[in-house]
Amino acid sequence: MLMNAPATFIQSYIDDLNDALNQLKPGAALTRIQAAWLGTCLTGILLMNSVCWAKFERASLGDCKVAALSWVFRKASIPWDWLLRVSVVLILKRYGITEGVLAFDESDRARSKSTKRIYKVYKQKHK
Repeated sequence: MLMNAPATFIQSYIDDLNDALNQLKPGAALTRIQAAWLGTCLTGILLMNSVCWAKFERASLGDCKVAALSWVFRKASIPWDWLLRVSVVLILKRYGITEGVLAFDESDRARSKSTKRIYKVYKQKHK
């Protein structure tokens, strides 16, 4: 599969995300380069089913270099906390979710393999 442009639904999601981000915190909107990078990453995650810069580079036939992708992730001043907040609000609004319960499940937490006294210590759950 080739990854030369973000999927259309991903591009519309990023546009909605950017609009909502600009409404909640003026001046925190994504730049054109950041929005393109986010679209590339989300499309790569969808196509490759992993978060791997090298796979993204191979899927784009070398258009997106590993160094450039990781540099934007590390050095760009993307407001990650606001981006997460706005993304959750956008998804909740899109699906009409008004109430619910949030639960954390840590049952698949990796454990030390140096013990022999704990039952099923080597058993890993894959969800």
